[in-house]
Amino acid sequence: MVILAIDSGFEKTGYALFRTEKNCQNGGKYIASGLIRTHKSKCIEKRIEEIFCDLKRLIEEFNPKVIILEQLFFFKNQKTAIKVSQTQGAVMLLAAQQNIRLEFLTPLQIKQVVTGYGLSDKTSVHKMIALLLKEDIEMEDDDQSDAIACALAYCCLNRNKVK
Repeated sequence: MVILAIDSGFEKTGYALFRTEKNCQNGGKYIASGLIRTHKSKCIEKRIEEIFCDLKRLIEEFNPKVIILEQLFFFKNQKTAIKVSQTQGAVMLLAAQQNIRLEFLTPLQIKQVVTGYGLSDKTSVHKMIALLLKEDIEMEDDDQSDAIACALAYCCLNRNKVK
C-alpha cells in the first residue's frame, strides 16, 4: 500500500511517498519525496490551487491509499497558522474527492518514533531519517524532511497492520 505524507505549508509543501511492507524493518520503503513551491507574487487562491494540482498529480501517479498530515497544535505566528490551515483544507478536500483515507500524527508522535525523543530538534530528525532508511536522500528543505519523518513514523506505528 502506498502512503503520502504531507508537511503542509504555503510557500513550501513537503511530501513523501512510502510503500508499506511487512518485511521492512521500519514498516515502509521510501519511494520519493520533494517540495511543492509557490511564488509570493501569486494571489493566495492561485497558490493553494497550485499545491492542490501538484498533489493531485502525485496521487494520480502513485495511487496512495492513505494521506498523513501533521496535526496542527501551536504556532507562534498566527498568520502562518492560518495559511498552513488553508493548505491543509485543500489537502482534506483532495483526500475526500479521491476517496483516500486521511490520518493525522502529532509532531510529538513523529519525533518520538523517529528519534526516540518527542522534543528532538530538526537536525536529530534529519540524521535519524538517514540512519533508518539507509539511503542518502538529498533533502532540499526541512519541509521535505518533515514529510519523510511523518511517513516513516506512520509506517513504523502501523508495521504490524500492513496488508
